[in-house]
Amino acid sequence: MRRMVSEDAVKRLYTLLVCTAMIAVDALLIWCALHFVYNNEFRTQLYFKGHLFVMAMYVGVLLFLGRLYGGLLVGIRRAGEVMFSFVFTAITSGVFFYLVVMLLSYKFPNPLPLCGAVAGQIALSGMWIYLTAWLYQRHFKPYDVLLIYHGKSIQNFRDKLATRQDQFHIAESLNIKEGEERLWQAIDKHNTIMLWDIPSGYRNQIFKHCYEKSKRIYVMPKISDIILNGSSPVNLFDTPLLRTDGNPLQYEERVIKRAMDILLALVLIVITSPIMIIAALAIKLYDGGPALYSQVRCTLGEREFRIYKFRSMIVNAESKGVAVLAAESDPRITPIGRFIRACRIDELPQLFNVLKGDMSFVGPRPERPEFIEKYKRTMPEFSYRMKVRAGITGYAQLYGKYNTLPYDKLKFDLYYIEQYSLWLDIKMMILTLKILFTKDSTEGTHETVTAATEGETSDEDAKGFNNNTGA
Repeated sequence: MRRMVSEDAVKRLYTLLVCTAMIAVDALLIWCALHFVYNNEFRTQLYFKGHLFVMAMYVGVLLFLGRLYGGLLVGIRRAGEVMFSFVFTAITSGVFFYLVVMLLSYKFPNPLPLCGAVAGQIALSGMWIYLTAWLYQRHFKPYDVLLIYHGKSIQNFRDKLATRQDQFHIAESLNIKEGEERLWQAIDKHNTIMLWDIPSGYRNQIFKHCYEKSKRIYVMPKISDIILNGSSPVNLFDTPLLRTDGNPLQYEERVIKRAMDILLALVLIVITSPIMIIAALAIKLYDGGPALYSQVRCTLGEREFRIYKFRSMIVNAESKGVAVLAAESDPRITPIGRFIRACRIDELPQLFNVLKGDMSFVGPRPERPEFIEKYKRTMPEFSYRMKVRAGITGYAQLYGKYNTLPYDKLKFDLYYIEQYSLWLDIKMMILTLKILFTKDSTEGTHETVTAATEGETSDEDAKGFNNNTGA
């Protein structure tokens, strides 16, 4: 156990030192642009304290965006993923720096020196990221994992773990049906335990045993776990309680969220109106069909409304009257439609849905009524996600993929609902800027994962070993 703690400490120290060195070089390049170029254009030139203040702001933004987008997770994520995140971090931080320079110089200064500094950041940091990621994989072995499972979707989870062999190696797999004694023996041999889709009673006993033995534990949460995770602690005399509310958003939170939606929708409608006009004309001229496409979706309280999008498919794409999910490389998508989907232009008319109050900027994506009824037959909890307004972007869109299982998307949505805060909404909107350029977010639904029945087993099977509840 001491060896595991020591190795984790070394990993964290390594990542900290690598990121510190990278940020120092990045800050130095920006400082050179500030000191040798832009300082000469300010009405009042900056000296040591002024340079320090501007650079402190820049490094603060760089650290904030780097952590938010994942551009500083060297070794923890794949080098290519970290590199893409860092490129986005460097560019957005550069835009922030340019705004500061513009305010100090009272004009639009020449952006080329800044572009050169950002390009230098990307080049040097890119080489550093790939080098340090290679050293990380060379010197730090992946965790040897004991996978304890029960559910139907275990192969799906194995496939996901297989994509991160630099982080996890399944040393042993056990079904809980193999018995209590066999499980305890296996747990004692491993330091990292993953519990996948295990009924609550069994899981509680296994979790307590692992915790007692100071094991590293990864647990696939149940719906009830996610709801309780957003609860408030309450002390009733000398008894600790957890309280959850039927309405997860307080009145003042709903008012602030709605006010922010209206303000942002109005601003973005004005800014994007030229893009919307061009997109509408391009769609109309391509095949003569309507530019807009509307569809019935459900929002807060399962209320039905019409969502608006720019039409990206051929006219009468669902001529048979049956709802059909878009698939990868769907032949119904027009060339214009493929472009506006890739650039997310097709979503812009939803700004009017936000203005009307049908949707919010952040929330669970609205589903069609027929799909909701289908999912509720196997996932009664699916209706929980409609405790808030549907959103243009949401937790499931940012952290999941189109081929993420419906049950897992439901968990993402419920996590957002139970953890809601104004800061979380702001964070989700900032993260959406990066997701706009991520390919996985624009792909269609994979045919093999559209059924909700591929989710986990029910919490009702709660008996533990020897028919104990393990509570």
